[in-house]
Amino acid sequence: MRIVLQRVSRAAVSVGGETVGTIGPGVVILVGVTHGDAQEQAEWLAHKVAGLRIFEDTAGRMNASLLDVEGAALVVSQFTLYADSRKGRRPSYTDAALPEVAEPLIEHFAQTLASTGVPVQRGVFGAHMQVDIHNDGPVTIILER
Repeated sequence: MRIVLQRVSRAAVSVGGETVGTIGPGVVILVGVTHGDAQEQAEWLAHKVAGLRIFEDTAGRMNASLLDVEGAALVVSQFTLYADSRKGRRPSYTDAALPEVAEPLIEHFAQTLASTGVPVQRGVFGAHMQVDIHNDGPVTIILER
């Protein structure tokens, strides 16, 4: 699994002009799944995200976690994280897991993250989404397991 995590002041995701998820301060998490990924990776990454110290503490240092600041998460599936563009001009997505594998793993990731105490909103798997991200910092972290 591969995650691109962005610290945000607020974010929203909409499908067909209708907002399906919105958060205030927290993180947007773009999640990609590849072949061989399992619940173990989803759980490890969810716990990593919850405890990752990327928010400022009272001294202005990035020393506080999502749980510490009581932030929220917006989880959005993104198979393009496994794009291979080494050849030609059209990326190949053969490294991305099939939807029937990816969707339950992304849902398991979101549920595990929520079980840590982080409020979680979601995009719609497989839908064409508009994601409104207000980066804070900007802070962008790539995690892979």
